[in-house]
Amino acid sequence: MRTFFAAVLLLLGAAAAAAYASLFIVHQNQQAIVLRFGDPRNIITTPGLNWKIPGVETVEYFDKRILDLDTAPQEVTVSDQKRLVVDAFTRYRITQPLKFYQTVRSTQNVRSTLGPIVDSSMRRVLGNASFADVVRDKREDLMKRIARQVNEEGKEFGIEVVDVRIKRADLPRPNSQSVFARMKSEREREAAEFRAEGSAAANRIRANADREVTVLTAEATRKSEQQRGEGDGERNRIFADAFGKDEASRDFFAFYRSMQAYDSSMAANKGTRMLLSPDSEFFRYFNNPLGQAGQARK
Repeated sequence: MRTFFAAVLLLLGAAAAAAYASLFIVHQNQQAIVLRFGDPRNIITTPGLNWKIPGVETVEYFDKRILDLDTAPQEVTVSDQKRLVVDAFTRYRITQPLKFYQTVRSTQNVRSTLGPIVDSSMRRVLGNASFADVVRDKREDLMKRIARQVNEEGKEFGIEVVDVRIKRADLPRPNSQSVFARMKSEREREAAEFRAEGSAAANRIRANADREVTVLTAEATRKSEQQRGEGDGERNRIFADAFGKDEASRDFFAFYRSMQAYDSSMAANKGTRMLLSPDSEFFRYFNNPLGQAGQARK
């Protein structure tokens, strides 16, 4: 009895091991090929549980998702004979796992298989475009053309190229330095022109302002001299009218003029020394408030 149970357990264990070895799972992001001694027997593209003959058949798995291929930067000469260092990447997916297995074998070999195709298509398409088209104007259209060409040549590998994109398109380092130096000199020239225009405008504004100041000052001086002359004339007229009224007015006018002469000669000129005779005509109001004329009338 013990021998019987041991045999049953042994058979069950062998059956479990055989089932484990013969069953395999394909996930939703995978596709698989069943190989019998290296010969493809079944292609599985739908997820689920599948079986194989253990020890005879093996399974190769391939990713169904979109994969990236990052190519090395390469130097490209565009149509206007300018050189560009282009750094691009490719996005692809495996659409025919059998062709992919027969030609490429694994994703590790995609770089050596698909990379040269991408590089040659990029040189061919970008070589017919101008510098401005690659850098700015038609970049999107050029990328689509490269993707179409790579797709046409990549069909034999069971690969579909989804997109090709340029990460960077720069001038080579020596060219970049010369272009930068040329741009710097151009900006310096423009800055010098702007400064010269600003200086000319400033000089023009300053000259106009000085001219206007001169004109306004001359006009103000003319008006002030005219008004001062009119005021002096009016004052002299009033003095003349007052002087000609009677004898007392003439005496007061003579006294007033003498007081002005005293103020102008003595008070205004401090530190001035004058040597005059005390009985001179100039000091007549010092000796007599009425002056010599008033004293004579008495």
